[in-house]
Amino acid sequence: MVTLVSRTGRHLQRYNFHGHRQVVGCIPYRYKSNLGTSPMVDEEEIEVLVITSQRKGKGMLFPKHKLGKWNFKSKNNDTCYEGHMFPLLVKEQLEFWPEKDVRQRLWVSVREARKMCQYWWMKEALELLVNRLTTAQANVDQGRKSNL
Repeated sequence: MVTLVSRTGRHLQRYNFHGHRQVVGCIPYRYKSNLGTSPMVDEEEIEVLVITSQRKGKGMLFPKHKLGKWNFKSKNNDTCYEGHMFPLLVKEQLEFWPEKDVRQRLWVSVREARKMCQYWWMKEALELLVNRLTTAQANVDQGRKSNL
């Protein structure tokens, strides 16, 4: 397994053709139990990983297959961003990661994550993930029934 460090420094940041800074993130998720034992994935079976913000008191965040694209403006400096979020199924969790000394991580239920999301686009990305995971499993199950 390889650990990569994100780019730092203004000269390494990427911008779209409108001049909006591009940021990419993910919603790490896992299942509480073995999916093979259940014909349907319920939202209660899904846990997501949130991390603390680097700025004290700024709450929990998702670490930054495409869930969607959002355009938003920074409250602090009027910078425009183009954000992309992807789902990330976690099968192994390492004890070391580049920001271990700066951030904490916490596995929470979808219900808890909804309460922790501070930005509208994070809530929307979470809903898209949950909808995709629960609907995808329902579609797989429906396909199995129709093939019988």
